[in-house]
Amino acid sequence: MNSLSRALGALIAITVLLLAGSSAYAQAPPKKILFLAGPKEHGAPGRHEYEKDLRELAWSLDNATNLKGLRTEVIVGRPPRDLKVYEDAAAIIIEGNGDWLKTETGMFFQQAQDTDGRVYDAETTAWLKSLDTLIKQKQIGVAMFHYTMWNDNWAGKRYILDWLGGLWIPYASHNVVDTWAVKPLPVKHTILNGVRPFSMREEMYARYFLFTNPRRTNLLEAMPTNPALGGPDPVAWAYERPDGGRGFVWGGADFHDNLHTIADYRRFLLNGIAWLAKLEVPADGVAAPAQAADPPLPPPPAGRGGRGGRGPAPPGGP
Repeated sequence: MNSLSRALGALIAITVLLLAGSSAYAQAPPKKILFLAGPKEHGAPGRHEYEKDLRELAWSLDNATNLKGLRTEVIVGRPPRDLKVYEDAAAIIIEGNGDWLKTETGMFFQQAQDTDGRVYDAETTAWLKSLDTLIKQKQIGVAMFHYTMWNDNWAGKRYILDWLGGLWIPYASHNVVDTWAVKPLPVKHTILNGVRPFSMREEMYARYFLFTNPRRTNLLEAMPTNPALGGPDPVAWAYERPDGGRGFVWGGADFHDNLHTIADYRRFLLNGIAWLAKLEVPADGVAAPAQAADPPLPPPPAGRGGRGGRGPAPPGGP
């Protein structure tokens, strides 16, 4: 009886452990995908629609039929300085103003004209150091789209290079409007699952500074219709950071309607966000419906950084 009792006790203990493990797995919290949308202070209607872009991507993820285990949050305007907002994020997707114009609201960085071009003020410097430490400690994925990559400050460039593995260099890189033929490069990466070549009218950020780095995988290249504009150039990539986190870059995201009308483009971005958060990207890519139309936006945030464009950019601008 003693031997039988011991055997039964061991069996019960093993069963309890298996049930506890199964319960813990089932109750694993969803991964938070944090979208930071800059205020629309730049560009004609339908262009540089940061909030509309990111709300549509969040909606698509929320309504994906083959991707679970996530929750989305969208913040509009100047990104909060409270680190608690970021500490539980698996991935941060940033689309907003670069540091080109003094009159605009930047994202993480001061506008270049408010600096000496090399460093930031003491408050920004301290905050960026704390944010960078958090991103690396928590292995938080970071993505930047389009104009967000415009940074003309030495300190800002170092952070972008650390997080993303490449740079867009103002006045040396490229951002022109044309019809671009976009196609996956001949590499194997789950972000490219189910993604076929597509064509789009776009202001494409290209001619990035991309030195040889085995941690970076260039994903898409784009060729403009006008051969005088050069190309083809890499316009998107994935980056495996040394700290274990990930980076993701896309050079388009100017014309908002492309998200509605080009399924492969939308699939590519959803795949990239899923990969960034270390979710398993489905073999055929994330399956999510397109929004039929943009839903009404919530009331704009108070103070500087509200909605409302200021018209098209000056010639040569983003």
